[in-house]
Amino acid sequence: MKHGKISGVEKSVSRLIQGLMWLKRDEPEVGFAVLDYLIENGCNAFDTAHVYGPNAEGLLGDWHRVRKNREGIVIVGKGCHPKAGVSRVNKEGLTEDITVSLERLQTDYIDLYLLHRDDPTVEVGGIVEMLNEEKEKGRIHAFGGSNWSHQRLAEANAYAVAHGLTPFVASSPCFNLVDQVNSPWPNCISISGPRERAARDWYREQGIAVLGWSGLAGGFLTGIYSRDSLHSEDPRMKEVLRSYGSEANFKTLDRLEEVATQKRVSMPQVALAYTLNTGLNAFSLCGCARLSDAEDNIKGVELALSEVEVRYLEGLV
Repeated sequence: MKHGKISGVEKSVSRLIQGLMWLKRDEPEVGFAVLDYLIENGCNAFDTAHVYGPNAEGLLGDWHRVRKNREGIVIVGKGCHPKAGVSRVNKEGLTEDITVSLERLQTDYIDLYLLHRDDPTVEVGGIVEMLNEEKEKGRIHAFGGSNWSHQRLAEANAYAVAHGLTPFVASSPCFNLVDQVNSPWPNCISISGPRERAARDWYREQGIAVLGWSGLAGGFLTGIYSRDSLHSEDPRMKEVLRSYGSEANFKTLDRLEEVATQKRVSMPQVALAYTLNTGLNAFSLCGCARLSDAEDNIKGVELALSEVEVRYLEGLV
């Protein structure tokens, strides 16, 4: 398993970060089997969030307590998700969510903490200061943003430098091969596809860790979608195609299938590999609900792509 470095996180971090959203505390035989398999194969990083509830965070807490491996794993937590449409990017929301997550996770610190959403109406300086306060308390060791634009991150880090504070060290946007035709939900931040090359260039220049989610574009890049799918009445397919069903994206899908065939691997494996072979300090945040999914994700993360293959997938050669 390939590993990388995230500033402020003392441990090396596996390029695959296992998402806990789909694993359940009340099914420990499944969850423990997946987590054991991942750790045995070099994945030491696990993503959760306050909003995922006690099931996800509780499972991870139970597992590391039983396995006695807390110091060997990296926990990525998230908080300040809105409730009933009301923003919670404030000190009260941050304090509450970290406190509850620490209890569920059965630990006294979170290695990397991400604000689950941004609120552009809130002055970024105050956000930087409240995150630094939590870092000083030792409850979080490093921090970043999930679904933050690179412009807001730049503003936050400029404030941090000007005031001698610790900056954001990580970002978790949607990152895959294809443009979002329509956002799947309001204020979803993507750095994917031709339209977001400037954002990716900024991340390369800054070296900030990118924890990309939705590497398979909600399933669009798995191989089960085609132009014929545009006529499907399946609600799930219709939702995915609302976000990604453009002719330009289908052409990307054609190239993806071609590369996968040439390399004798699956389309999802190539799609995940792409996110780790673009010159970013990138990590692939993948959720799974069963062992076979974890096995496939590892194969994708370990697959190497040449620069020519990456440029071909992007339609540049």
